[in-house]
Amino acid sequence: MADRELDRTSLGDHVDRLYRAAWAYCGSREEAEDLVQETFVRVMARPRLLRNDEDLGYLLRSLRNTFLTGRRAAGRRPATEPLDGRLELVENRSAPSPHAAAEAREVYAAIAGLPERCRDVLVAVDVVGLSYREAARGLRIRTETVTSRLYRARRLVAARLLSVEPEPSARSARDHADQRAAPQPVR
Repeated sequence: MADRELDRTSLGDHVDRLYRAAWAYCGSREEAEDLVQETFVRVMARPRLLRNDEDLGYLLRSLRNTFLTGRRAAGRRPATEPLDGRLELVENRSAPSPHAAAEAREVYAAIAGLPERCRDVLVAVDVVGLSYREAARGLRIRTETVTSRLYRARRLVAARLLSVEPEPSARSARDHADQRAAPQPVR
């Protein structure tokens, strides 16, 4: 398949999905807006050649790279004090109800708190809506890896939303049982 240039006229078609992905990465609506805007600035700064027809996969990869670059740069700057926590009480006019807005804020915060590998897969599949194959291509991992990481990510998000510890995986339970069965040194 021949390389083709990114269709700049269709970038607006992906704004909503990229915004949801950015919100899941950042955990904040305001930071998500900035991240999407910065991603579009970087993508449109120079011509981009794509190897296949997946504009959304490329844009998601660019969004992730912009997010990671921003986090690395922020780690080198002095920490700032957060504003008063009551600013979260500002109404989200796009949410159908206050309860839905609070619920969305909790879900996105839980996703933002995931380990990077799990978060990337969950954002690609559940937030952006890519297929497992598209997510694998976009994240440059195997489809089977997408499946296992997505399973773990969903379990972690559910556990955080229910405020319980996630159940240990079969492997960690087996390892724990092996450690208990191992003979203890005599003192």
